[in-house]
Formats: sequence, structure tokens, C-alpha cells
Amino acid sequence: MLRIWGRANSSNVMKVLWLCEELGLPFERIDAGGAFGKTKEPAYLALNPNALVPTIEEPDGFALWESNAILRYLARSKAPGHPIYPADLRLAADCDRWMDWQLGTLNRPMTTVFFTYVRIPEAERDWPATHKARAEAEQLWAMVDRHLAGRPFLTGQDLTLADIALGIYVHRWFAMPIERAEMPALRGWYERLLTRPGCAKYASGPLT
Repeated sequence: MLRIWGRANSSNVMKVLWLCEELGLPFERIDAGGAFGKTKEPAYLALNPNALVPTIEEPDGFALWESNAILRYLARSKAPGHPIYPADLRLAADCDRWMDWQLGTLNRPMTTVFFTYVRIPEAERDWPATHKARAEAEQLWAMVDRHLAGRPFLTGQDLTLADIALGIYVHRWFAMPIERAEMPALRGWYERLLTRPGCAKYASGPLT
């Protein structure tokens, strides 16, 4: 059985759990990272020298880290041809583009805002940095809102890995106690994501 190392409240672990639900993949999850530790232990470092989560292990010993790489691997190896990672090269490239954008562009301001409101004690919060990050994130989500006008999911008619990668963050965007501009296409997309069992089960709970 597939083994997933990582705590359930990690955004990157949520991606993997959500995908497993979409594909009906059985797995064993082991708490690691954060308060659970384990990631600095030699056995874990042999799997993932970054000492981060998630890491997956296959029964034959194959191990992989980096959440978006894990998503691609699981889609290709467990469900080849599934629309969640399109076979069409241009649709797949579109999917990859949004996944890379999540890591390279969206992640930074969203992490700043999330940590301020959820994980950093109030007395230690850097409000100027947070306000700047919120404004930047709002501009980025406005771009997604414009892109989603007239299409149900990021690459078109089908949910893909891109929707999972960004979906974790759009839940946080709507769940945090912040001001948000009205973005009807983004809101509609978020509500569609909430109907997916994987999102409902693993990626739409209280923020911790």
C-alpha cells in the first residue's frame, strides 16, 4: 500500500490526500512534520533530505518528495489517461503552468497571510508585511478570477491537478478573516471544488 508521510494540516500533504481520494487510491498516512517531528530522523532523511513533508513510499521502496511532483507521478502511474492529468500535451502544459505558478508565485504571499492569522502569536505578527502580502495575493486571485470566467475549472471542463494545487489555497483565501474583493468566478470555482469528496474530506476544514 502507498505510504504518505506528513501531517494532515500541511497544505502540501492535503494535495496528495485529495488526489488519492479523486483516484480511489488506498494509502497509509503517517504523521510527520511540525509537532510530530520525525523529519530530522536518519530514516526519514534517507527518504527526503529536505526534511519536509510530504514524502511518499511505494511498497517496492521507491520514495518521492515535492508535492507537485508527487501529484504528477501518482496520476501517471496509477491512473494513466485520466483527465485529472490530461493526455493532450497542451492541456497538460496548461495544468503544469498553473501548478508551477502556485509554487513560484502564489505560495509566498498566501503563506505570509496564512501564518499571520493562523500560526503566529498576535504579539509577534508583522502587520505591514501581512497587508502587503494580502494585497499581492488579491491581485493574483483576481487574475485567476478573470481566467475562470466561462470555464468550470482551470484548464477547461475537467478538474485537474492544477485545481487541486490551487484549491488548497483558495480555501484558505476564503476562510481567513480578511477583506476580499468580490470575485464571482473565483467564488463559483471554490464552491465547485467543495463538492469534490477529496476537497471536502481533506482540504476544507478549519485552518490550523
